[in-house]
Amino acid sequence: MPRSRRSTGRALIAGAAALAALLAGCSAPASTGQATADVTGEVAEGLRPYYEQQVHWKRCEGRFECADIEVPMDYADPGGKRIKIAAIRTTGGSQGSILVNPGGPGASGYDFVRDGVDVMTTDKLRGSYSIVGFDPRGIKRSAPVTCLTDKEQDAAREESYDIDSDQGIAQAVKDATELGAKCAEKTGPVLGHVDTLSATKDLDILRAALGQAKLDYLGWSYGTFLGAQYAELFPERVGRLVLDGALDPALDSQAVTLGQAKGFEQALRSYVESCLAGSGCPLSGSADEAVAQVRDLIRSVEASPLTAQDGRLVPVNTFVSGLITPLYDEANWPALTLALTSALQGDPTQMLWLADQNAQRDPDGHYTGNTTFAFTAVNCLDYPMASDLPTMRKEAAELEQASPTFGRYLAYGGTTCENWPYKPVRKPAPVKAEGAAPIVVIGTTGDPATPYAWAESLADQLSSASLVTFKGEGHTAYRSGANSCIKDAVDNYFVDGKVPADGTKC
Repeated sequence: MPRSRRSTGRALIAGAAALAALLAGCSAPASTGQATADVTGEVAEGLRPYYEQQVHWKRCEGRFECADIEVPMDYADPGGKRIKIAAIRTTGGSQGSILVNPGGPGASGYDFVRDGVDVMTTDKLRGSYSIVGFDPRGIKRSAPVTCLTDKEQDAAREESYDIDSDQGIAQAVKDATELGAKCAEKTGPVLGHVDTLSATKDLDILRAALGQAKLDYLGWSYGTFLGAQYAELFPERVGRLVLDGALDPALDSQAVTLGQAKGFEQALRSYVESCLAGSGCPLSGSADEAVAQVRDLIRSVEASPLTAQDGRLVPVNTFVSGLITPLYDEANWPALTLALTSALQGDPTQMLWLADQNAQRDPDGHYTGNTTFAFTAVNCLDYPMASDLPTMRKEAAELEQASPTFGRYLAYGGTTCENWPYKPVRKPAPVKAEGAAPIVVIGTTGDPATPYAWAESLADQLSSASLVTFKGEGHTAYRSGANSCIKDAVDNYFVDGKVPADGTKC
């Protein structure tokens, strides 16, 4: 589940959506599962043992097969420590395997396939391919980033900071520094190697472990970033790639946050208009007046945090996280209506429940994943961020102007990474993937987390991209039950090699 940038508060999550039309195209090069050619190809010195390892798939989780694939912790030292990438796959299908990534960074591809493969992929796709999910390095089962106990994470989510004061920002930096130190202590040196470039190199070892000369891949949201980086690094090994809900790899951290701030502001307005047109809406008046009521509610929580029925404190960042969560998918708007109705009466319990879904906290108080910490660790390595106060103040003003409702609470991301134990290893840059086979990029016009303009930009950058546009609301477009135009575009591409025409609109 793709996530948005975080601020001095906590990270946010995602869902998916879709709606309708028809298309055309040419043919993609044939892509078969068990390649007859050498699946290793040219590899850097010291990496051949990883590419040639024997992987043992065992029955697991009922109807699936699971395996661990070894990769080097540090690609600069392949003879050093090894880590294991946990993978799971469906069985059947004669056309090989499609690797999938649901987003993040920090989402578990293992859980995604085990719990949601029937929802997020179609019968046609599963009938033709084995669908392979994996936990990227640093996530859940694959050398996970480990930082806080469940109780410590509960306490951290109850913290709030006076971001208008220098002292408040200094406290946020202090707490983030302490968090980073705990992550380094509990995770070990792999914390410095959970960047996307390293995960991209893992992806190629996974491809070889599946016996495929070329990578067939389906990525949503952050998964598009991983897929685009793969195409840039290994263009000659690109099979059939679909990138749905695209991130623009050329954008810096502030530009990404600005895009999302504008996207969520528009998503809130779309929700409000729908709410006012229906029955039981707790808001009233015009759309502008209703949005203002939501802003007033958020500011009141900032001034005086609420207490949920289980006794937990709900500060503004947790409250905003809960409010944003259902904006990823209009199917979840009724849940937001219930949460707002209760919150306007002084009860934040429903809003906290939404925030708990984001944070992967179950009703017993157990955090079932490490998404929040992995999200931070990956982004601190992937994105250099300004952390000097004047620059952060300037960026915060830009965000609040772009999104009067949410911008304030998406700002000051630099406080998190200022004293992170490891420095960034990547600079944002466009990708070209010269020589790659046709790549399908999908953008949704009303996507709040990965704005449509990013899909346009990525498609322009990639030398062989075909852009498919879904006119609708929600984050990402392809899933079982989605509109037939999008489903057919993706399924016909993977199964029949039919590349949708560039500029296709659904």
